[in-house]
Amino acid sequence: MVIAIGFEGSANKLGIGIVKDGEILSNCRRTYITPPGEGFLPRETAEHHQQNIHEVLQEALDQSGITPQEIDVVCYTKGPGMGAPLTVCAIVARTCALLWNKPILGVNHCIGHIEMGRLITKANNPTVLYVSGGNTQIIAYSRQRYRIFGETLDIAVGNCLDRFARVLKLSNAPSPGYNIEQMAKKGKKYLHLPYCVKGMDVSLSGILSYMEDRIDELLKDYTPEDLCYSLQETVFAMLVEITERAMAHCASDEVLIVGGVGCNERLQEMMGVMCSERGANIFATDERFCIDNGVMIAHAGALAHAAGTRMPLEHATVTQRYRTDDVLVTWRDD
Repeated sequence: MVIAIGFEGSANKLGIGIVKDGEILSNCRRTYITPPGEGFLPRETAEHHQQNIHEVLQEALDQSGITPQEIDVVCYTKGPGMGAPLTVCAIVARTCALLWNKPILGVNHCIGHIEMGRLITKANNPTVLYVSGGNTQIIAYSRQRYRIFGETLDIAVGNCLDRFARVLKLSNAPSPGYNIEQMAKKGKKYLHLPYCVKGMDVSLSGILSYMEDRIDELLKDYTPEDLCYSLQETVFAMLVEITERAMAHCASDEVLIVGGVGCNERLQEMMGVMCSERGANIFATDERFCIDNGVMIAHAGALAHAAGTRMPLEHATVTQRYRTDDVLVTWRDD
């Protein structure tokens, strides 16, 4: 039996969660929200995490009913992510590990998403589409690694949607991607946009700059709702295409969507159509677990700890570019 606490702060979500053998005891989160038309910068995001982390930690401990003495391992997001916010959580995690005299483990953010998705949905060995503000990858497990079959060549899909929300001056509460999704539901008129799939990879910066550069003339013929609808339909079609290609390559009959953009109901719907045509199953989670959270870090860390993975305190650093396939998946041998 492993009880683990997880600290997540790779972007604008600060999350702390506690798990006990795959059972979620607490899942507490604070989101840094900026004014409409603005993104979040590393320094201000780190300050938000600094100001809130003690309160969130106390809340997570209170909600779980667990004392620090009962915790077996302290886990934190090692990367990928924004350097300054990552560092805030790493410092607090190191401090807790020293104060409580517990081992510490750095967790790959993406693998946290994957293992949380597998836990919640009970997907066995799925092809994984990982879509968030900072990452877009198509992943499959093989020989104790999560292998990246394809990814974005430039910006992530969440970043693409968020930046277009800034062009339209949409609110960042609860998130720009959510507000794009709601506007897209009202869109009627489809605008043909650049569609850029290169083998197993996608390129999303061209579609964004195409819309940014022409926004004034586009708004003469299309409503903001039409543009949100067109952007979603195009980029999601690209993601479904590379996912289906990976499934064919791996002879897979399961798809798991993880990451913040994975909450999008239209993406789930489009992926569901493709899966039903292939006789495959689709798995996805809701916003409690697909949006960055501390529980996923705790759960992935608990799996690694139970499998014998250990980390010296001096290695408890952060790595902004921490590849998914850099991690030896010691807890799986299928």
